[in-house]
Amino acid sequence: MILDLARLFLFPALMAFAAASDLFTMTIPNRVSLLLIAGFFVLAGFGGMPLEQIGLHAAAGLTGLVVAFACFAFGWLGGGDAKVAAAVGLWFGFPPLTNYLLYASLIGGALTLLLLEFRRWPLPYALGSQDWLERLHRKETGIPYGIALALGALIIYPETDWIKAVDLTRFIGQ
Repeated sequence: MILDLARLFLFPALMAFAAASDLFTMTIPNRVSLLLIAGFFVLAGFGGMPLEQIGLHAAAGLTGLVVAFACFAFGWLGGGDAKVAAAVGLWFGFPPLTNYLLYASLIGGALTLLLLEFRRWPLPYALGSQDWLERLHRKETGIPYGIALALGALIIYPETDWIKAVDLTRFIGQ
């Protein structure tokens, strides 16, 4: 039961925290990526994931790291975003990683267009006292891509083996 609760809530909670942190501070703390990595290995171990499968997930994480740091090198992502994307790759493995990267890219593009439009208009005076909103409104500020990474991950997560392994009848019948 505790393992099922961890599968249901750990990953989504960390992704929600990453998105909120990026929105309000334009940073994703390293502890989020570290907790995602540690959480994966703890749940994989207690869940009985075969070593071969763990290796494939690690390969997906490395793939996510390469893709994300290439995006970082081009200035499309921040360093925290790249680390979170790699940790998500570790959790998802192949083939969900491909769909995740596609969703995160599409959501990131929409978020970018939305923020560019938001920045074209003056910030209403009543909202100017919010430091995070003022920072988000500045044209020289980047895009909090952690939001797109988190939303893409939360869209894909229900389709992963993590959720398929949860015995939902335990929760529904009670």
